[in-house]
Amino acid sequence: MSARDEMLVEEHLRQLAGRLRGPRRLRADLMTEARHGLLDAAEAYRDSGLPAGEASRRAVADFGTPDQLAPAYQAELALAALRGLSLRMVAFAATGSIAGDLTWHGSSWSSGPPPPSAYLLLSQSVEWIWAGAFLFGLAGLALVAATGRSARPALTALARGAGVALTGAALLGAVAGAGLFSWSILLWDAALSWPPMIIGMIAGAAAHVWLGSAARTWLLATR
Repeated sequence: MSARDEMLVEEHLRQLAGRLRGPRRLRADLMTEARHGLLDAAEAYRDSGLPAGEASRRAVADFGTPDQLAPAYQAELALAALRGLSLRMVAFAATGSIAGDLTWHGSSWSSGPPPPSAYLLLSQSVEWIWAGAFLFGLAGLALVAATGRSARPALTALARGAGVALTGAALLGAVAGAGLFSWSILLWDAALSWPPMIIGMIAGAAAHVWLGSAARTWLLATR
């Protein structure tokens, strides 16, 4: 295939890729697969006797326009983005429930007077939020598997609802967790010098960024 014919294929794929949003690795894999398919189709047309330029144009025409192809590709990317978000949420919620208790275990203020009832309510709410998020994550994984086997509209709608719930839980959990840490520092000055607390704040912030990145990818993929 000449350089001009390759440019025709690459331009077609560039236009398609420009319409897609989602996990970068999968997007690159899809474009690589499409490129191989186009090149194989062009080669088959050349083997049948068509000139190289006509073979490339015929292969591109058979492949479909970017507007025709984008919805199917985007649906696959959105499903992969939901899988990534669900997996991260399950890992985050499970790890956070264990690490959260370790943050306070053995602290110098744990044997002192109990905190205000509103503080205890907020602390309990954080646990409820992440417990619910863990269940939403499991539901998201189940819906990804089911939607992968059947593209029924009802399953697609449920998968989108799971993504919305996971994104909302991630945002709500981040706000509630930040409020709990801030309140803890106000109540106990020693919290700022307590190593598990410091490690917990740094690790928690990094984990929230990690989770937020997956939520952002899903939002872009389903926009």
